[in-house]
Amino acid sequence: MHMKNFLLILILSLLSCSCFAQTEPKNEKEKSEMKPSKNEDGEWELTVIDPQFDYFLNAIAKPISQYSESYLKNRNTLLVSEWNSYYFSGRYRNIIESSIDYDPKEKYGVKFEYKLYQVFAYVNWKYGLKMNGLSGSDTTRH
Repeated sequence: MHMKNFLLILILSLLSCSCFAQTEPKNEKEKSEMKPSKNEDGEWELTVIDPQFDYFLNAIAKPISQYSESYLKNRNTLLVSEWNSYYFSGRYRNIIESSIDYDPKEKYGVKFEYKLYQVFAYVNWKYGLKMNGLSGSDTTRH
């Protein structure tokens, strides 16, 4: 699966579970953005529809128990900033097609923080996109 297809599936899955809302660009000059929102239970969640992502989480990613929520929040704050910087500068256009609206002051919960962090680790694992915000032990060679 090409990266563009993965991100389209990721974005569509985020829209379908109301985890994020995205505005579709009317033309190339308008910016696209993913915005977090809560589910019906009032919890933040993230769904990624990509069979390889589930494989990555189960077979390659470190388990959630190896991270603290504060560690993940700190890393995600850096990673979202780095991701958005790439998006707005036009770097990695074939990989990054939207910005992420992430508020470091918001309490998303450890499950959401873990899954978001693993999305960045997955993009590194599958597509080789090296991000400075990833811990060295979470970067993998494809």
